[in-house]
Order: sequence, then structure tokens, then C-alpha cells
Amino acid sequence: MLRITLEQWRMFRSVVEFGGFNQASQGIYKSQSSIHNAVGKIEESLGVKLFTIEGRKTVLTEAGTLMLRRANFLLDEAAKVEAVGHTLGQGTESRLRIAIDEIFPQSILFSVLENVSHQYPLLQIELIETVLNGSNELLENTKVDIAISPTTLNTGLSESLCHIEFVGVASPEHPLHQLNAELTLEDLKSHRQIVVRDSASGHKKDEGWLGANQRWTVSHIQTSIDMICKGLGFAWLPVSSIESQLSNGQLLPLRLNHNSKRSAQLFLIFKDVDRLGPAANCFLTELRHQCLTLYNN
Repeated sequence: MLRITLEQWRMFRSVVEFGGFNQASQGIYKSQSSIHNAVGKIEESLGVKLFTIEGRKTVLTEAGTLMLRRANFLLDEAAKVEAVGHTLGQGTESRLRIAIDEIFPQSILFSVLENVSHQYPLLQIELIETVLNGSNELLENTKVDIAISPTTLNTGLSESLCHIEFVGVASPEHPLHQLNAELTLEDLKSHRQIVVRDSASGHKKDEGWLGANQRWTVSHIQTSIDMICKGLGFAWLPVSSIESQLSNGQLLPLRLNHNSKRSAQLFLIFKDVDRLGPAANCFLTELRHQCLTLYNN
């Protein structure tokens, strides 16, 4: 039988998080004596000293540091168990929050969402479109349940979803198309490149060739497409996002001698599959199926 309760471990962690017993009592609305008693019970049960007092500071001992790591794992797992139970108790979830990188093909996304909504008509879907690390940041901050991102997470589950093909393009009137020769990356340096910024607020990432001396940075791929169609620059864009512009001649592929096409990997990421409800799992199943169909075509 366990001699230390989860509540005692929680009080121990609160002392560390808030920087002392008095601060912890104010932070978690428990009396200072109850927190002292909880920590004392842990020390007595384990035969170790968790804290020392240095001046006016409460400092972890070496044993306390080790036990904090274990306590964090224990409390986090306990929270996950409760979350899974809550999901099971609720049955079908009422809301599904998805962060998806803007390079993911919209035709596939719309088809998946329509199929999910057909099976769960009362489901409210919140879709947040992101760039680069934006999806991961939202998932890490528990703002979404599922993320589709070009980068993986150190925590959670990441699985390969699909590859996205990019092509270097400019409008037919752009000077790069008037050179009547194969282009090199050196040729591009003197022309304006349109790039899309990372939507994450922290840990931003640059991606792709950024060698142009002139560069305009925008927040959305559609803005980049509109600018390039008007002859304001060039860029590498997802083929799936510019199919109509390529077919009607608004955009032409750059005649590069190499690197004219590029590919990016997208990952499907979620923290704990057991915490996802039936609607979320339906979304995952539909998404995998549609992306598999994309590969087979």
C-alpha cells in the first residue's frame, strides 16, 4: 500500500514551484502547516531530506531534486488518467480543435472535415491555420487537440502523414521569365523573394532558400500567391495551393537548372491518443485514409 498520497506529492511540488512554504500556501490555498505536514510525511516515509534552508530561501536537496522529477511524472500521469476518464464519461466530444499548417492541401482537408461532420453533425470544429512551428506551439500549450505540422515534437506522438511538393514560380511578366535561359540561384538573388513567416510566437523557424537580397515577409500563403500573381516577386509555393494559377497561366514555374522543385514532410501530432474522443479518432482515420489515397494517386 502506498504510504504517500498524490495530494502530498502535489504540496511538495507546489513548494518548489512557488519558491517556499509560505508562497505555496498562498498559491494553492492551503495552510502553511498542512503543507509542512505533507512534506514532513514524505521525508519521514522515505527517510530523506527534501529541502534545506539557505538564508531566506527554501532549496531542494540532491534527493529532493531526484524526487521532484519522479513526482512530476507521477502527477502528470495521474492527470492523464483523470482526463481519459473524463473523456470516457462524456462519450462523444462536443468540440474538436485542430491546428493545421497552411501547406496542407485544402481539398483533402475539406473532404475530411465534411466526412467527419456527416458522422458527428453536432461536433463543433475549430480550425487554426498555421505556418512552420505554429501548430506545435498550439499543441504544446493545449490550445488544440491535434496538429499537422512540418516539424515533430519531442513529446507526444508524431507520425509521417504526407509529402508536399513545392515549385519555384513567378508571374509570366516577371523579369526572371524574360531571361530566356536556365536560371541559377545566383540569378534569383537580385530579385524580390516573398516568404511566409512562422506563426509561432516563440522558437520561430526559417525554412527554404532565403538567399534573395530583397525579401518581403507575409503571414499567409494566399497573400504570397496574390503578390506573385501581380509580379511583385517569386517564391517556392505548394503545388496544391496554386493548381488553378498554374493551369490558367497566372503563374509559371521558374526555369531553374536545379532546385526548381522541393518537398516537405508533414507530420500528424497528438499528445495522447487515449484522451481523444470518438470524433477526433474519426478525423484521424479519415485523414490517414485520404493522405494514403493521395500517395497512391
